[in-house]
Amino acid sequence: MNVDLSRYSNSWYKPGNIFKRCAWFITGLIFFESRLPYPNNLKLILLKLFGAKIGRGIVIKPYVRIKYPWFLEIGDYSWIGQDVWIDNLAKVSIGDNVCISQGAGIFTGNHNYKKSAFDLMVQPVVIEEGVWVGAKAIVCPGVTLKSHSVLSAGSVVCDNTKEYGIYQGNPASFVRERKIED
Repeated sequence: MNVDLSRYSNSWYKPGNIFKRCAWFITGLIFFESRLPYPNNLKLILLKLFGAKIGRGIVIKPYVRIKYPWFLEIGDYSWIGQDVWIDNLAKVSIGDNVCISQGAGIFTGNHNYKKSAFDLMVQPVVIEEGVWVGAKAIVCPGVTLKSHSVLSAGSVVCDNTKEYGIYQGNPASFVRERKIED
């Protein structure tokens, strides 16, 4: 059997009503996907208005793409770097004191390459407390980055990490334990 994209349907997927999605699309384009340095507090207020659960002391740099803020939760004192793409078709939970560096991608959707209709699949992503996602790293659907783990720059993680583990490569593999000094 071959792939037949004419059979593709994601009609089961209901991320929110069309008016809400359109309102967010315009808001996101103007205030988040812009290179202009809009005030951080304004961005946090807008995210909350669209249903995101936002902690204290969050920093969101210019040009951040967020698919659906109502599927986003960010803990206290976390940083989202420039050019980060949070493609959250499902819930993305980001813990306290997390750093997601510039150009990183957090993805919750994929396609089932085993099905001829190339079915959409969505799975949540959990990024626990103290995690560092390096520049241009990719977090795949269904992954949990455990407490204080590190995904080094340019790496692609497809499986859960262990606490305080440092991961590198494509696919990312454990390289050593993270030791945090005072």
